[in-house]
Amino acid sequence: MGQPDDMLDDEDYPAYTMGRAAEIIGSSPDFLRRLGEAKLIDPIRSGGGHRRYSRYQLRLAARAREMCDQGTDMASACRIIILEDQLEEALRQNEAHRHD
Repeated sequence: MGQPDDMLDDEDYPAYTMGRAAEIIGSSPDFLRRLGEAKLIDPIRSGGGHRRYSRYQLRLAARAREMCDQGTDMASACRIIILEDQLEEALRQNEAHRHD
């Protein structure tokens, strides 16, 4: 495991409890659970079984909340976000291959 500063800079480090994550994105813990059920985010479980969220997962959850607040149903919002994320990763990989 890395040093504490490294972990805090790591966007994938599961630093946030469910309550804190919900507070940060302005939702309820139930909303985060439903995002997990919809397979948008898969929180890490602590040794005690509590859900822990990373900054990356919070960005996805915040985007889903925003879309749902604008009237998009959760399943559609999750699918759109997953496809956007896959496209972004593919574009990153293409750019990296261009520079090889």
